[in-house]
Formats: sequence, C-alpha cells, structure tokens
Amino acid sequence: MARSFDTDRPAEPDVLAGMALRAGSGIALALMFAGVKWAGQHGVGVIESLFYRQLGTALCATLWVASGPGFASLRTKRVVAHVLRMSLGVLAMGLNFLAFVLLPLAEATAIGFSVPLFATLLAAVMLGEPTGRWRWGAVIAGFVGVLVIVQPGGGHIGGSGVVVAIVAAVTTASVTIAIRRLGATEAAPTTVFWFGFSSLVPLGFAMLFVARPHDPETIVVVAGLSLAGGLAQLLLTGSLRLAPVTLVMPMDYLSLIWAGLLGWFVFAQLPSRWTGLGAPIVIAAGLVIVWRERRLRKASTVLAAVAEEAA
Repeated sequence: MARSFDTDRPAEPDVLAGMALRAGSGIALALMFAGVKWAGQHGVGVIESLFYRQLGTALCATLWVASGPGFASLRTKRVVAHVLRMSLGVLAMGLNFLAFVLLPLAEATAIGFSVPLFATLLAAVMLGEPTGRWRWGAVIAGFVGVLVIVQPGGGHIGGSGVVVAIVAAVTTASVTIAIRRLGATEAAPTTVFWFGFSSLVPLGFAMLFVARPHDPETIVVVAGLSLAGGLAQLLLTGSLRLAPVTLVMPMDYLSLIWAGLLGWFVFAQLPSRWTGLGAPIVIAAGLVIVWRERRLRKASTVLAAVAEEAA
C-alpha cells in the first residue's frame, strides 16, 4: 500500500529554498495589502475584502489537505480552541486590513513589524516563558522605534490609523499565542483548514448586509488579493518545512521594500523620513529576538543531549 504524503512532516532541509519561499510570501502579502488598500478606495469594505481573502485561504487549504494528509486528518477534539483562534484571526486580519486602508503601505508595514515585540510580552505574561535581558531590551528598543515612526502628535500620518495598526499588532501577537497552543496537538493543515472555512460562517452572514456590486476592474483586484493571500499562506508554510523559523523569519523584513515600491508605484506615496529612521530600529529589535530564540533553542538541545547521555 502506498504511503501517503505527510505535509506536516519536515521535508529535507533546504535553507536557501526556505528563505526564497519566505521572501516570496512577503511579496504576495505586500500585493494582497496593496489590493486591500486599492479596493478600499474603490468602494470595497473591509468585511468584503476579508470574506474574499478567506475564500482564497479555504481553497488553498482544501488543495493542501487533499494532496497531503487527506480529509481524515481534519478530525479534532479542540473545537473551542479552533473557534477562539478563528475569532482572534478574523479580528486581527480585519484590523490589519483597516490599518492598510488608513495608512500608507510602508508605515502600516513598519508598525506591523512590532508583532514579535508584543508576542514576546504576551508569551511572558500568558505562557510564563522566561524572558531575559536581551529580549526585554529588544522589546524596549522596538517600541522606541515604533514611537519614532508614528511621532505622536506630529500629524505626519493619521492618528486613527496608527491606533488601529498598533491594536492590530497586539491582536496578531495574540493569534501567534493561540496558534502555538493549538500546535501542541493539531497539525498545520488542520489549523489552516478550519480557520479558513470556519471564518466564512460569520463573514458570510455579515456579507448579507454589506455586500455590494462592483465594476469589473475592482472584481479583478479583489480576486487578485484573495489569490495572493492564499498563495502567501502556502509559501509561508512551505518555507517552514524547509528551514527553521529563526532562519527564514528575517526575510519578512524585505516586505518593507515591496510595500515602499507598491506605495510609490500605485498610490504615489513615499515612506516618511521618520519611517526611514524608526523602521531599522524595529527590525533590529525583531532580529535580536529571533537570534536569542535560536541561541536558547540550541542551548536547550545541547542540555537535553547531555542529560540523555548521562541517563
């Protein structure tokens, strides 16, 4: 009997391919957010964009499961946890979409880089994870970088957009905690599949009240952002199957380049000088957190090997 292909089992390591896929996911996400912003300026509401984005996720998740572990792998006993993850995920995505509608692409992207900072805080508070001086220092420095970008009271970017973007970052960090808890028992295809399909229930109900007809050009853009979002999900997952997260995650910061280029080309918006000063601080803080995570994992692996040898 042929052995089924397990998409949740690590593939043969290929760091360069993993980094390339992660960089590709950044391009896909930048295109998706640019599509959301353009569609928002042409009469497409955030809930509509969310619904069509999740249609793309559901389609990609179905293909992923069908070509890999099979639909029998979707059985779960953690229905409540999946519903909570879905609720947080939809809220976080909606806030992120709104932030990109309200702010220039580069500024919204740069503020979004604060997610690892909030995730570190939440992991320390909610999961009791030890957080040493390196990571606390990175968190503080990162928040200073965010303040440089937003310049409270400066008025160079909309205050409401800044508030939405920061709340979106906190909510997205909460999603990462929920996913980590689910990951203790659930395979990645299961989590993605149920997120995609379960979110269509509340979003589909909301569409009964907010959906409206759009011109062909807008429909093409909405379809494009839906496909870009689904493709980004597949590329993100593929990158983690080929290389450790600590090696591929720094590629996420290239998305600031794509956001800047798309902001200039599509919306005639250039990043402000404050974004140019603050974004490197936030990025450096995120890289320090990734570096420390990798060092600590290596240390714990060595200690486990020593303990096993002594047993």
